[in-house]
Amino acid sequence: MPKIPLDEWIEALVGWMGDHLTVLFDFISSVIEGIVNGFTWLFMLPHPFLFIVILGILAFLVGRISLTLFSVIGFLLIYNLGYWPQTMDTLSLVITSALISVVLGVPIGIWCAYSRGASRIITPILDFMQTMPAFVYLLPAVTFFSLGVVPGVIASVIFAIPPTIRLTLLGIQQVSGELTEAADAFGSTGPQKLFKVQLPLAMPTLMAGINQTIMLSLSMVVIASMIGAQGIGAEVYRAVTQLQIGKGFEAGLAVVILAIVLDRFTQNLFKSKKRGA
Repeated sequence: MPKIPLDEWIEALVGWMGDHLTVLFDFISSVIEGIVNGFTWLFMLPHPFLFIVILGILAFLVGRISLTLFSVIGFLLIYNLGYWPQTMDTLSLVITSALISVVLGVPIGIWCAYSRGASRIITPILDFMQTMPAFVYLLPAVTFFSLGVVPGVIASVIFAIPPTIRLTLLGIQQVSGELTEAADAFGSTGPQKLFKVQLPLAMPTLMAGINQTIMLSLSMVVIASMIGAQGIGAEVYRAVTQLQIGKGFEAGLAVVILAIVLDRFTQNLFKSKKRGA
C-alpha cells in the first residue's frame, strides 16, 4: 500500500505560506514583539520592592490575606534567588499570550455558540490542537518567525487558546433557555441579550477557561525556551542541559511561584467581583 505523502504536502503548504505571506508574518512579528517589550518595560520600570508592594496591594484587593502573603513572600524569594529579570520576561510572555488567546478565543466561542455549523467545524480543530504534542507547535513557529520571543508567543497562543473557546461556548450553552426567551419577550436585541444576559451568566465558566489558558501559556512559554524565548524557561533549559540540579530547582521554584500567583489571581478576580455585586 503506497504511503500518503502527507509530510510533503505539509512542507509544500508551509513553503508556500513562507513565500507569499512574508509581509503578514513580519507585521504580526512586529506587533507581538512590541507588546512583549512594552509589558517588559512596564514590569521592570519600578524597583522590585515597589513592584512587590503594588502586587501585594492588588492581591489584597482581589483575594484574601493569604494570597497577599504568598505573593509578597514568593516574589521576594524570586528576587533573592536572582531571577527577577527572567521572571518579568516570563510574565510579559504569559500575559501577551493569554491576552491574544482571550481576544481571539472569546469571540470564536461566541460564534460557535450562535452557529452550529461553525461549532461543528471548529470543535474538531480544537481537538486536534489539544492532542497534538506541544513540541510540534515549535516547528511552524520557528519556520515563519525565526528564533526568539515571537515564535514562543505564537506557539503558546496555539497551545493555550482551546480552553477559552470551549468554555466560552459551554458557558453560553448552559444559560437557561427560559432566561433567553424572557429577554426575547422583552424585546432585547441580539447584542443586548448577549452582553446583558448570556455573558454575565456564563462568566464563571468563561473565567475558568481564561484561568486554564493562562496556565497553559505559562507551561508553553517554558517549553518555548528551546527556540530562544527569554525568561525563566531559558534558565530551566540551561540547567537541564548542563545537569545543574540546584539551578534547575531554583528556576523551577520561580516558575511554580509565578504559576500559583497567576492562578489565584484569576480565580479570586471573579470572586471579588461577584461579592461586590
